[in-house]
Amino acid sequence: MTNDSFTYRYGADLARKIEQKWQGFWADNNVFAAPNPVGDLKEPNSDQLSKPKRFVQDMFPYPSGAGLHVGHPLGYISTDVFARYSRHNGFNVLHTLGYDAFGLPAEQYAIQTGTHPRETTEKNIQNMERQLGQLGLGHDKRRAIRTIDTDYYRWTQWIFLTIYNSYFDEDEQKAKPVAELRKQLEGQYTEREIEDIIDSKRLVYRTKSLVNWCPGLGTVLANEEVTAEGRSERGNFPVFRKELSQWMMRITAYGDRLIDDLDLLDWPEKVKSMQRNWIGRSTGAEVDFTIGGEKVSVYTTRPDTLFGATYMVLSPEHPLVDRLTSGEPYESGTDSRWTFGANSPKEAVEQYRIKIAAKSDLERQENKEKTGVYLGVTATNPLSGVEIPVFISDYVLMGYGTGAIMAVPAHDTRDYEFATVFGLPIVQVLEGGNIAEEAFTGDGTHINSGFLDGLNKDDGIKAAIAKLEEDGTGHAQKQYKLRDWLFARQRYWGEPFPIVYDDEGRAHALPEEMLPVELPDVEDYKPVTADPNDRNSEPHPPLAKATDWVNVTLDLGDGPKHYRRDTNVMPQWAGSSWYQLRYIDPTNEEKFVDLENERYWTGPQSDKDCGGVDLYVGGVEHAVLHLLYSRFWHKVLFDLGYVTSCEPYRKLFNQGYIQAYAYTDSRGVYVPAAEVEEKDGKFFYQGEEVNQEYGKMGKSLKNAVSPDQVCEDYGADTLRLYEMSMGPLDMSRPWATKDVIGSHRFLQRVWRLAVDEGTGNPVFSENSLTEDDEKQLHRTIAGVRDDYEHLRINTVVAKLIEFTNHLTKAYPAGAPRAALEPLAIMLSPIAPHIAEELWSRLGHDGGITYAAFPEFDESQLVDDSVELPVQVNGKVRAHITVAVDAAKDVVLEAARAAAASNIEGKTVVKEIVVPGRLVNLVVK
Repeated sequence: MTNDSFTYRYGADLARKIEQKWQGFWADNNVFAAPNPVGDLKEPNSDQLSKPKRFVQDMFPYPSGAGLHVGHPLGYISTDVFARYSRHNGFNVLHTLGYDAFGLPAEQYAIQTGTHPRETTEKNIQNMERQLGQLGLGHDKRRAIRTIDTDYYRWTQWIFLTIYNSYFDEDEQKAKPVAELRKQLEGQYTEREIEDIIDSKRLVYRTKSLVNWCPGLGTVLANEEVTAEGRSERGNFPVFRKELSQWMMRITAYGDRLIDDLDLLDWPEKVKSMQRNWIGRSTGAEVDFTIGGEKVSVYTTRPDTLFGATYMVLSPEHPLVDRLTSGEPYESGTDSRWTFGANSPKEAVEQYRIKIAAKSDLERQENKEKTGVYLGVTATNPLSGVEIPVFISDYVLMGYGTGAIMAVPAHDTRDYEFATVFGLPIVQVLEGGNIAEEAFTGDGTHINSGFLDGLNKDDGIKAAIAKLEEDGTGHAQKQYKLRDWLFARQRYWGEPFPIVYDDEGRAHALPEEMLPVELPDVEDYKPVTADPNDRNSEPHPPLAKATDWVNVTLDLGDGPKHYRRDTNVMPQWAGSSWYQLRYIDPTNEEKFVDLENERYWTGPQSDKDCGGVDLYVGGVEHAVLHLLYSRFWHKVLFDLGYVTSCEPYRKLFNQGYIQAYAYTDSRGVYVPAAEVEEKDGKFFYQGEEVNQEYGKMGKSLKNAVSPDQVCEDYGADTLRLYEMSMGPLDMSRPWATKDVIGSHRFLQRVWRLAVDEGTGNPVFSENSLTEDDEKQLHRTIAGVRDDYEHLRINTVVAKLIEFTNHLTKAYPAGAPRAALEPLAIMLSPIAPHIAEELWSRLGHDGGITYAAFPEFDESQLVDDSVELPVQVNGKVRAHITVAVDAAKDVVLEAARAAAASNIEGKTVVKEIVVPGRLVNLVVK
């Protein structure tokens, strides 16, 4: 409004002016610059180094072209609140934000438009920085990083080479340089043999492995990019399981430590359970069956049930399958259910593999329809000596265990289903259940099991393993569901591998001085695609087209030679697996992080502390893969002495989501939620009734609300306050634009306590606080302190509203300075701009950021008196105020007096006093 009487009213216009003023002040004065002990970032604010530290971090955002909606800043605002609160409490706080900027969306856009992914990505980053910038987030912008910058991915490549040049010492259970392994081997083997042994033990290695090959996209996909129907999430093309030579990281070597060290972490138990389940550690036995002279190993957690193994199943991709199958016809009399309608095992296997090629691992495991093929051979059961038929079936995966199982149908549901379909024997070896109807999966005494008969589960397992080890047909074994990390993508927009191949195809690591290997420009970003249904097609990555880049002459120590660069790129997980370490030392050109700086920010604080970032906030969708990969990289770097912390993230907090109503018309098409009108409990879009549903906010549901619009209408502090007040931070909550005004009105009430809306003059007083004021203030401080520390930010807002309402009622013309100063500091983490302005108007220079958080007086938290309801026959008839420690007879005397009119002429037969709660007089 232009009317002068509203010039100083806290509305959107004034809010924006205040926000721009203080954001400029913060930038000009490097207010959020956290100093390092050594290096380029020691100044300014080096005096902060004498204080305790806190490292607060958000999960790496991807710069989407769609921009932000109001759900995105939820986590960023919450970490900013905690970081600002920590500064008020005397901490040196490292808080910054970078961008995880490699990824498939920018590449797909490049394929469609010809625009270089870097151009698109940088444009998206600029827009995201603009949107986040208006929120007043207190980031140390000197530390911001982008994974696409060469001075960042140089170090990603360096870490890759460091892991590549390491092996896992089984005896010491830690990574060591392969140079140490070389010393042990020298003199015992030829140089070529030494290289082969080293390559077989590296933590990064190449191997033929089953991958998700999508001919329609021309690339290999990660499991998370494949739907349960075995199709690509992007484009909905068929995906086939194909064996390719790929880079792998030996994360399985760290299976025990990745599980055991979860006990060191302050993480949600749900996330720990998800990681434990993903790693899937189990203890059992590896058992050797014999098939025509070939040894086939099977892993089982129940070797005690071997006498019930009536058939064996191999994964269709098991390397032994092709050696075992022949083109000779099946023996006459072979059950037709076993042959897949083919004449020979070889023909049956080929047909079966084609049939299941498009199935995802999940679909194969969960498929209730059991299918398979008999290989025409039998295996010898090592305990019973019985010959059992050997099948392949899609419910057995090459990626888990050994790719082969001993099937015990009486005691496993999937084996029971298969045996029932194929008419195979079902032999009960554990007492209990009714195997005529279903598998018995409980525990019972062993039966039909020879020397195991009469034993319980634990004794049976021990006895079975002892017998296997005595006979040399098996041994105790620990197993994991976790598979080694497939670390290559046939894409363009990613980090190039610092690896070259000689003319014999042997891989060579580039020396550090040749880093970074920069991503070359190519004219066409599109992988060579094929017929979407051609499972036999081969990958041709975009980088293969950059022939001048691929073919190079290098001197790697033995003279100039021709080499070929790797044309794959690293997965997007690479850059996000170590970024917290680069936040610490982003300008260091000599090391990825200086050890002294790392020790200061993430080093252990005690003997039992694992170290790591003090608070890591992000969505639970990253509970497994990102966190598992990051932990693995960090542990390798710890083993090699590059970091002092053995875990990257000491404390993890998963924020919920902001959700919103969406609306569909009669066709099921989403319509713009902002244009829907409600009438008499029904919803209409352009006159047509639409259906309301509730879900995640986003572009596809047309229910996204832009933070730009909220900031325009109310100011950034209102947006911050509203998002923090909506509910517990770890819970999802519904967005309601109409409710934003409530947060804005609260800030207006705070403003009026100090500033005259008409003149802008101060209205606060220098009066002392009353006894009631003091109690209200100190209780607010105590509650707010505890809530901030435990990220209960919604209840912080509730307590500040309650205190503000008290002041507004007690001081309608302006509150005392003694109440406003602590209120401004308590409000500052959530609504920093208005808090800064109030602090300045209260006469303080230098900003509010480092003002000491108010302390509370314990004595003010205890009431001298208490108000009690007085009931007569259970109904409240009066209230009394008595001393907290008043004797029972004093309380009753006051109660009788207060309820005199209700008990007059009646007999009091019982008097009940619940201390601090109520008085009840029972009368007749």
